Amino acid sequence: MHEIAKEKIPFVTREMVEEIEKKYPTPFHIYDEKGIRQNARRLKEAFAWNKGFKEFFAVKATPNPFIIKILKEEGCGVDCASIQELYLAEAVGMGEGDIMFSSNETPAGEFTKARQLGAYINLDDITMIDFLDKECGIPETVFCRFNPGGFYNVSNGIMDNPGDSKCGMTRHQIADAFRRLKGLGVKKFGIHAFLCSGAVTNDYYPMLAKDLFQLAVELKEETDADICYINLSGGVGIPYRPGVKACDIMKIGEGVRAAYEEVITPAGMEVAIFTELGRFMLAPYGHLIVKAIHEKHIYKEYIGVNACAANLMRPAMYGAYHHITVLGKEDAEPDHKYDVVGNLCENNDKFAIDRDLPRIDMGDYLCIHDTGAHGFAMGYNYNGMLRSAELLLREDGEVQLIRRAETAKDYFATFDFCDVMKNAGYKK
Repeated sequence: MHEIAKEKIPFVTREMVEEIEKKYPTPFHIYDEKGIRQNARRLKEAFAWNKGFKEFFAVKATPNPFIIKILKEEGCGVDCASIQELYLAEAVGMGEGDIMFSSNETPAGEFTKARQLGAYINLDDITMIDFLDKECGIPETVFCRFNPGGFYNVSNGIMDNPGDSKCGMTRHQIADAFRRLKGLGVKKFGIHAFLCSGAVTNDYYPMLAKDLFQLAVELKEETDADICYINLSGGVGIPYRPGVKACDIMKIGEGVRAAYEEVITPAGMEVAIFTELGRFMLAPYGHLIVKAIHEKHIYKEYIGVNACAANLMRPAMYGAYHHITVLGKEDAEPDHKYDVVGNLCENNDKFAIDRDLPRIDMGDYLCIHDTGAHGFAMGYNYNGMLRSAELLLREDGEVQLIRRAETAKDYFATFDFCDVMKNAGYKK
């Protein structure tokens, strides 16, 4: 995973896709079970030195129960931020100690559900103490989310701007929160922080860990709280572009270990390390498979495909790069320059802009890489577009449907309280 790849290699071939499409039409998202399992095992190995280590997969990245079951089998829990995500966790049998509930601006009732499931409660703001207490009482274990403010620098570069983030408590607030929670009966405390997104560097986690370890030692001295957990949250990224060096999770684990031995061990403390990785766990193991259905020759060369930003929002929303392979033409020269576009009535509905690719013929299959996280999950129905199916390439080579494609009936389902759509022409 840490070598520099000159080209991204799909885990499906054109021949495989042609066979799959006989049953499941394009577009579809497809996930690689073997890759997911191997990656989860690497992460577990990297932090095996910490006996309490646990990965809580960020459900928001890929909210599919079939995927979550695979990760559960590999010893992972889940990170949830809404009651719907809690329902997913419940459906796959996540129990006490398997769920981290990290919400913000939390609606009434959601803490209650989290407590019913035995989830760890992670408070985003000091004002939530009274809210939680009034709604369902204070549990014996509570996490608090920390926001140090300012900019967060890694390897002499600014990675993110926590001071502009809505999430987390200030240094003064988190100390006050620990004191108040201790007075309300909390026996075990955790510290949580998410300061950087998509860091493709081995330095981020060890640096964050050292900062949180030092904070834990300080808070222990100031409040006499029993700090048992440090949650590094997510933020470890992947190389979306070929030629970018991937993070080495083994080196990251060793870096966190060094920080632990430097700060936590001399303080006579023992804490369990938690992570809440999303894109690192899933993104490389998902493809969006689309078909070229139109071409347009005006001021630029356009290839229109049978998917759009409703299937993969990141390029339109962030200008994000997703690599594209024309299946069956992996060895052809990339001697054509295209914008690869969808069919929304929006000019930002582009999967690629001025991308050098082999000649694309109508009917060619395009593999859009690294969509296993924040791909299907960010889908929506603008222009009445329907979200595609999700498929799983099993370890034995079989392909399993793990979410069917939406239909017009699904799209209009919220009008089922009346007959306004009864004369519409859709059948299903």
